[in-house]
Amino acid sequence: MSELRVGLGFDIHPLVTGRKLVLGGIEIPFARGLSGWSDGDVLTHAVIDALLGAANLGDIGRRFPPGDAAYRDISSLILLGKVRDELKKDGWTDNNIDANIIAEQPKMSDFVERIQGKLSDTLAIAPAQVSVKAKTANGLGPIGHGEGIAAQAIATIVRVSATRRKVKKE
Repeated sequence: MSELRVGLGFDIHPLVTGRKLVLGGIEIPFARGLSGWSDGDVLTHAVIDALLGAANLGDIGRRFPPGDAAYRDISSLILLGKVRDELKKDGWTDNNIDANIIAEQPKMSDFVERIQGKLSDTLAIAPAQVSVKAKTANGLGPIGHGEGIAAQAIATIVRVSATRRKVKKE
C-alpha cells in the first residue's frame, strides 16, 4: 500500500546589485542577483516549500529562519538536501517536481537543462522526474519590469507502507 501527496511552493525575491544570481543551484551570468538571507535561490526555495508542504512539515521560513546565522549566504541546495534527508527519514520518496521560473531577464532557456540536472542530483532522483520551465511576465508588474524573479513548484512524494497480510490457515 502506498500514499501519494502533493505540495505547492512559491517564492519571489527582488533583484539587487552586488549579489550573484543563483537559480536551481546554478550561477547565472547577470548584472544583478537575488536578495535573500541565503543565496536567494527562489527556484530551490519553491521546490523546498513544495516538498515540505507535501509532507506537512511546515515551510522554508520555519525550517531555516532568516536571521539565523547558520543560514547566512548558504547554498539553497544544502537546504534542499536537508529536506530530502528529513523526508527520507520519514519514509517519503520524491516522485516528481514540476517548476516554473518567472523572469523577464535574464533569459533562462540556456540554463534549464543544467538546473534540472542539479536539482535531480541533489534530490537523488532521475532527471526525467524534474521539469523546469522558464516563463516571462510579458512586461507586467515588478517581474515584468525586471525588478525581481519568482518561482513556482509542485512536488509529489510517495511513501510505501509495509502491510502484513494475514494468511488464512487451512
